[in-house]
Amino acid sequence: MHSIRGATQIAARTGGHGPAVLLLHGVGTASASFWAQFDALSATFQLIAWDAFGYGRSSDPPIPAPLDDYADAAAALLDAHGRHDAHVVGVSWGGVVATRLALRHPQRVRTLALVASTYGRRNNEALHEEFVERIDSLRRDGVRAWAQARVDRQVSPEAPPELRRRIVETAAASVRLAGLAAAIHTMADTDHRPQLGAVRAPTIVLCGDRDLITGPVESRVLAEGISGAELVLVPGGGHLLNQDKPAAVDAALQRHWHVFDGHEGGKA
Repeated sequence: MHSIRGATQIAARTGGHGPAVLLLHGVGTASASFWAQFDALSATFQLIAWDAFGYGRSSDPPIPAPLDDYADAAAALLDAHGRHDAHVVGVSWGGVVATRLALRHPQRVRTLALVASTYGRRNNEALHEEFVERIDSLRRDGVRAWAQARVDRQVSPEAPPELRRRIVETAAASVRLAGLAAAIHTMADTDHRPQLGAVRAPTIVLCGDRDLITGPVESRVLAEGISGAELVLVPGGGHLLNQDKPAAVDAALQRHWHVFDGHEGGKA
């Protein structure tokens, strides 16, 4: 646990040695969602996967909790691990946080990977109504039932039952109403499209071509808005792409990091 702002604490799962990789999860999951990346990448990288405010063992979010606070907390987490910068990987909402981190603290982001992500949801009233329903259903039904009702849209139809169970169990163990509501509100308040051109970190955008939640259209907007960004569409991949198609994601990340000197330990 690391103190971020007074009594606010951020928990992180860490493992491995080498250049630092900061892993930022989506609204319905937590650090445990990066199990495949810990299995595949920790031999050559130090992985730091946070539980955002209100998730897992982390404290509930400060009130208010604007997106800038999440970006600042991510930078502070690197400080707590003695790291000046990191390869930053954000999945879904975690990609929104990662984008803000790259804009607000550009020197901390060695490379940027946006996985199944978006530019935000401001000015989208239909999705705002969906967000309200998502919070209400979590409050009404509890986390496990809420996660079970959503899991089939989060992965490809071919995803095995054990992956679906893992996703539900991760949510049940880690998601709290305070954390999810605060994260969703930051999404509803954000539209990064006018700022994407200011991102300077070498960027890769990954998306499953069967993603029903953010999808290829939003990934193309990110890739076209960030100068020099590479877009990778993963065949058959669903929304929780790092778990649904981990081999493809891990290979693309390692290639991206290698191109931008990811294996030069003296720079980590």
